[in-house]
Formats: sequence, structure tokens, C-alpha cells
Amino acid sequence: MEVINEIRFSMPSLSVNEAAARAVVSAFMTQADPTVEELSDVRTAVSEAVTNAIVHGYRGTKGKVEMTVRLLSGREIYIRVKDCGCGIEDVEQAMEPLYTTAPEEERSGLGFSVMSSFMDRLSVRSKVGKGTTVTMRKRLAPHDD
Repeated sequence: MEVINEIRFSMPSLSVNEAAARAVVSAFMTQADPTVEELSDVRTAVSEAVTNAIVHGYRGTKGKVEMTVRLLSGREIYIRVKDCGCGIEDVEQAMEPLYTTAPEEERSGLGFSVMSSFMDRLSVRSKVGKGTTVTMRKRLAPHDD
């Protein structure tokens, strides 16, 4: 697919930046004239991915969360969220609904399930001690021009 437009940015791994990431992605998506539901779906998935990077990737330490957002031909949105945190030992297990590494913190363990349910494609690559990259795609409904 051809890249029509792209934005890249990075932010410190602070919880307050999750809202900023959603806002940037939302503003970028407006050029594709998404439906309210599509915008909400993507915002929710971005929120989960960025929160995972901040809370689980860096575990309270300082780091950077890098994001790439692309509008692709065929009205598809591509989002990549990358951290250089602790990584995930077992990605397959981490993607199981309700799995959490921090039950004492009242984490629901639904982050990857939520991302998967709101996006058309979800890919998670991770190396322990190196970090995690979450890639998501969503095809927007065609317009009746």
C-alpha cells in the first residue's frame, strides 16, 4: 500500500502523554474523514497501546515512547507504538484475555484484547530487555463521493 501521509513523534513515558498521543492521532486521522465510531475505535486502541508502553514497558522508569501514524492508500490507518523498555517474555501469553503481570495493581489484562477488537490487524513484537513494538491497522469505510 502506498503511504499518502505520515507523522512520527516521540514522548516521554509519562501517563499524561497518553491523552496527547490520542489527540495527535485523532487530529491526523481527520484528513481521512473517519466516522465517529472509527475515530473512537482507533483512539481506544492507541490509548491501550501507549498505556501498555508506559506502565508495563517502562515500569515507572523514564523512557521514550515512539509513534508512527500513516494514512495508506485504500483508506487504511497504520499505527506503530514502540518502547525500549523491559520487553515481554511471552507475547502469546500476554495477548490472552485477562492475563496480567500486575494483579495487585488492579490491571484488567485486557489491553491487547481491546486493541485487537477495535483494529483490523494487530502485531506485537518484543524482546526482553530491548522493548516492544505494537503495530495496528484499521481500514476505514469507503466514502460515497
